[in-house]
Amino acid sequence: MHFSFREDGKRILVITLAALLQAINLKTFVHTGGIFPGGVTGVAVLIQRSMETFFGIAVPYTLVNLLLNAVPFYIGFRYLGKKLTIYTFYFVVLSSFLTDLIPAHAITYDTLLISIFGGMINGFLVSLCLQMNANTGGTDFISLFLSERRGYDSFNIILGVNAVILSLAGLLFGWNKALYSILFQFFSTQVIHMRYRRYQQTTLFIVTNDPKPVCAAIQKIGNHSATIMHGEGAYENTERAVVYSVVSAEEVNSVIDAIRQIDPHAFINSVKTESLSGWFYRKPNE
Repeated sequence: MHFSFREDGKRILVITLAALLQAINLKTFVHTGGIFPGGVTGVAVLIQRSMETFFGIAVPYTLVNLLLNAVPFYIGFRYLGKKLTIYTFYFVVLSSFLTDLIPAHAITYDTLLISIFGGMINGFLVSLCLQMNANTGGTDFISLFLSERRGYDSFNIILGVNAVILSLAGLLFGWNKALYSILFQFFSTQVIHMRYRRYQQTTLFIVTNDPKPVCAAIQKIGNHSATIMHGEGAYENTERAVVYSVVSAEEVNSVIDAIRQIDPHAFINSVKTESLSGWFYRKPNE
């Protein structure tokens, strides 16, 4: 496990910001709207509110959240990477502590606005952590585990699992709050899809006069190979080389920039890949 002062310092800074956003989001939007954010965080909030409402016992959020994350931490350490798990542990501890520390403050009492913007903030901070080789714990570990095994984004599956968890909240605290909580989780998941693209692929068709350097650039950036096909330009009736490759969606901009440097006149068509069968290299988690 290698640590770089520059790279890891940046990660710690971003994860600290994400933990602060998490705590603020929980003590403003989530607390004010009386909704549940889904996942282990939502279960922790559900247990905390249940203990206070039905038994009059105030349970620290930090204690509940850390206990619920014990098994997900094991999954992360065993299957996803030690460094990823260490960063995630740092996020969970810091965000939990800040949630207990920061006082509740209402920004708006409109539950629909709380569900939309609270969910978007949650998705943003989750994607920040994912981009920094960490996550927010709980069901994020399960999402990453399934994504690694299945080879494609599994966050929608966890959205379904969260709907089941939030149904329990509906039984205890009313279906109105539960349905708003599902809306919160939906917007959160959509933001994650837009910002975190590790498990999404893009197909590239590149018409170029320099196919070999283009293939070398694709290989260097993403460790992906390419196929050179020979065709004929219908307008000028001249031979053309078409480079075909599938790359990670998070690498596609870097690949296109490199191709432009090699051949400024290259014609590039990028297409979202809906499904992929066969071996596809993906940089492993640390």
